[in-house]
Amino acid sequence: MTSIRELAMHLQISIGTVSRALNGKPDVNPVTRERVIAAAHELGYAPNQTGRALRRGATQTIGIMIETSSAVERNGDDFFLPVVDAAQTQLARHAYDLVILPCSSSDDVCSFLSRVVGRGIVDAIILADIRRQDPRIELLSKKGIPFLTLGRSGVSSNHAWIDLDFEGFVEHSLAELVALGHRRIAITLPQSDVNLGEMLYATYQSFLTRHQLSYDPALVMRVEQNENGGSQAVAALMALDDRPTALLLSYEAIAMGVYSELREAGLVVGQDLSVIGFRHNPQLRFLSPGLTAYEIPLAALGQALADGILAVLRGEPGPTLIWPGTLHATASIGPPPKP
Repeated sequence: MTSIRELAMHLQISIGTVSRALNGKPDVNPVTRERVIAAAHELGYAPNQTGRALRRGATQTIGIMIETSSAVERNGDDFFLPVVDAAQTQLARHAYDLVILPCSSSDDVCSFLSRVVGRGIVDAIILADIRRQDPRIELLSKKGIPFLTLGRSGVSSNHAWIDLDFEGFVEHSLAELVALGHRRIAITLPQSDVNLGEMLYATYQSFLTRHQLSYDPALVMRVEQNENGGSQAVAALMALDDRPTALLLSYEAIAMGVYSELREAGLVVGQDLSVIGFRHNPQLRFLSPGLTAYEIPLAALGQALADGILAVLRGEPGPTLIWPGTLHATASIGPPPKP
């Protein structure tokens, strides 16, 4: 690999001039700058990023903070890995790296984030698992740390964010079920205070009101976001005198417990109970019938997160973007059973 000294010798100009030209300094003659850039490409020169980082007080590293949980650990998660992989690929094109900052479920999120910021190990942060009232947003804003959130909070803020279309999931799913003839439709929600749960609930209530459907609090179940949560949900629904004919799942892994419990009860998914999950998950391909869910382009989402945080780092307005999905309907939904 060509060094900056070798590049300067090739061009017969000083190292300082080469450095200023490569860094876009205004005091370099435009013709000289073009000569330097062309020669750098020709000779395969790559700047020493470590040295640059030390001089600039930067790390060339972006952190993504993810809260670990026993639910994810038990079931695995194929959401973040594709997103992180695509984000890293895009960041690498700009000489940045992405590191995962896993906050233990037993740790205080603000204490953890304060430690990360205090150590200066990243230039900017992507926050996930956004709460309705998320103190991390205020913490980073006050400290002047560039950040972007994967998710929205319930507090008005001018920060950059990208979020999945949770409202669209509920609206579209309920509309599909109502068109099939369903009137009593249940929904699962997270037990934690993540904001997506509040968005799902608010949209569910709003849809029922606008379509003059009765609201029954017994059909709103806050359960674990895993297979066990699915078992809990079906047990609660089976105990009702007036059972629902359809169920929306806030997390696709819940479907494993739902399918298992219904099978044990001698009931058929799509016939006795229609089921829709939020996101299509290849890990659930063994379910029969396959789960009706939304295809979400995760690689493109990861690239968008990378582009967004780079824009914030440059001091440009970051994105405020709803990330859509496309419904993939299967035999897990159908008309309600006849009385």
